[in-house]
Amino acid sequence: MAIKTYKPTTPSRRHMTVSAFEGIDKKAKPERSLLENLKKNAGRNSYGRITVRHRGGGNKKKYRIVDFKRDKAGRATVVNLQYDPNRSANIALIKYDDGELRYILAPVGLKAGHIIMTGSGSDILPGNAMPISEIPVGTMIHNIELYPGKGGQLVRSAGVAAQLMAKENGMAQVRLPSGEMRYIRPECMATIGQVGNTDHENIQLGKAGRKRHMGWRPTVRGSVMNPNDHPHGGGEGKSPVGRPGPVTPWGKPAMGYKTRSKKAKTEKFIVKHRTK
Repeated sequence: MAIKTYKPTTPSRRHMTVSAFEGIDKKAKPERSLLENLKKNAGRNSYGRITVRHRGGGNKKKYRIVDFKRDKAGRATVVNLQYDPNRSANIALIKYDDGELRYILAPVGLKAGHIIMTGSGSDILPGNAMPISEIPVGTMIHNIELYPGKGGQLVRSAGVAAQLMAKENGMAQVRLPSGEMRYIRPECMATIGQVGNTDHENIQLGKAGRKRHMGWRPTVRGSVMNPNDHPHGGGEGKSPVGRPGPVTPWGKPAMGYKTRSKKAKTEKFIVKHRTK
């Protein structure tokens, strides 16, 4: 998908780029039966305490119910491709032969009018979903389940794809976009192809306001705070950290600190850790 640039009429316009939305049906309105209200919580948990900093505001939007499970076997026709404000990837509205409408992630090459299949016996074509046990080794896949029937949890953002490397000892070996190699159960569902909107990573926002539209508030560096607000704060002029390694506002190491929980449960499925 191409990127649109602007003439430098203002300092922010000089470096601003946006998606050209090629293949997206700009006139199509979201399917009302697949919409849900999305409540803003500005990074707060159920107790009202901020657990994720720098969130708040942002444009009002509704959530599109995307079918990550792909649990309805059969044939469907792609009605159109649409923009989804809740994710980096675009979504495709599909219509099954019995008339049911669903949203799926739109892979590269999928267009309005294409026929896609779900379930055992499907062809190896972009947008088709089937158990990993039926996918040939070497195929690029996305929207991969970790637990059968739970729905795709891996490889869902714009432009990414995983590769099925091998099938051995009753498990499938998959190389993820991060470089991590891990085992996945062969009965888990996956979708063929690479997630669309591949130019998403090349878009430049150009101005701070576009970040605010997305619901992100400003991030203040710890080194410019007072010492009672941050461990990096205080000192005359630009002062060093003043302690071994950078830390969070609560004193936890900020770089190289491993945070993976349930290590024993997940570690046994990882063949090779992600590459730096």
